[in-house]
Amino acid sequence: MFLHLLSAFMPHFCRCHGFNKYWALATNRSGRQYAEELITEEGTCLVKYIAKRFAQSILTLFIIITIVFSLLRLMPDEGYLGAAAEKMSPEQQEIYLTNLGLRDPLLVQLKNFYVNLIQGDLGKSITYRTDVPVLDIIQDKMMYSILFGLGAVALSLLVGVPLGILMAQFKGRWLDRLGTGYIVIVVAVPAMVYFLMIQMYISEWFNLPMLFDEYNPRSFILPLICLALGPIASYAMWMRRYMVDELNKDYIKLARAKGVTERTIMFRHVMRNAFIPMAQYLPATILFTITGSIYIESLFSIPGMGGLLVDAIQRQDNNVVQGLVLVFSSLGIIGLILGDLLMAIVDPRIKLGKGDSVR
Repeated sequence: MFLHLLSAFMPHFCRCHGFNKYWALATNRSGRQYAEELITEEGTCLVKYIAKRFAQSILTLFIIITIVFSLLRLMPDEGYLGAAAEKMSPEQQEIYLTNLGLRDPLLVQLKNFYVNLIQGDLGKSITYRTDVPVLDIIQDKMMYSILFGLGAVALSLLVGVPLGILMAQFKGRWLDRLGTGYIVIVVAVPAMVYFLMIQMYISEWFNLPMLFDEYNPRSFILPLICLALGPIASYAMWMRRYMVDELNKDYIKLARAKGVTERTIMFRHVMRNAFIPMAQYLPATILFTITGSIYIESLFSIPGMGGLLVDAIQRQDNNVVQGLVLVFSSLGIIGLILGDLLMAIVDPRIKLGKGDSVR
């Protein structure tokens, strides 16, 4: 059924996307045969590309984890003992550190870590929550980061994209200047400055809680605003840029000369084409925001992965730090790969070629 529908659709698709020469070659064969060949070719390229990027991702993760693992072993041993160090004799401290495997050679420790990682074991917490599996600790914190991350992305899309559209539509006027000023302030001023101002002044003006409370929905407002400020500026800036580029192209001038209405030009041509480059950044933005802001989670006492990373570093809990680095790095790499794939899907000009790369 699917092949019959695809074979009926292919003539229109090829003519619309400039693939006439491919359709000319296919006219000597049945539409079904052409559809089967097209699916096989595109599917093979996609599988090769995903396999190549997956291999690159594994290598990148290996390098990141190895560097972090080695740097953590340079920290002083006293941090692993915590408050119990004063109650332990030197012999007891040495036995405790030996049991943790910290007296083994670095390569042995690294080998043991990767063997356990392959088995899905990130180890147990050393000082943060003693003997609790790291995976359980991260899972408890991840839900808060996902909740705030998705909320911040939704808010940034609802505000940033319309702002960029209006800035492009009214280029050079007061709205464009106001939006540009907002973007400059967000980019130029250190984030912690306006985070503190929001927490101190907006919480007072609107009687909003300064700290997060999962049982108080109003305590979600300020962290979401802080998390969304940066993405709003980015979406507005890129949307304005892409729309201005589209408005200056010859096909838009030709459409206006033919009497096409501005509404049709904006919604059917300019906005649709401007959204295509934005698709590449959307998956990465979502996943990067889900990982949370370390400073914001600490500022508002949000029990997410960002705050967990700060606590784990302060307590020298190597296993928790390594687990979080693995999660953050994996999400970042997945976001970049999804962005490339989404770009290849929504933009017909980009194909997966013989080099297995998006071009």
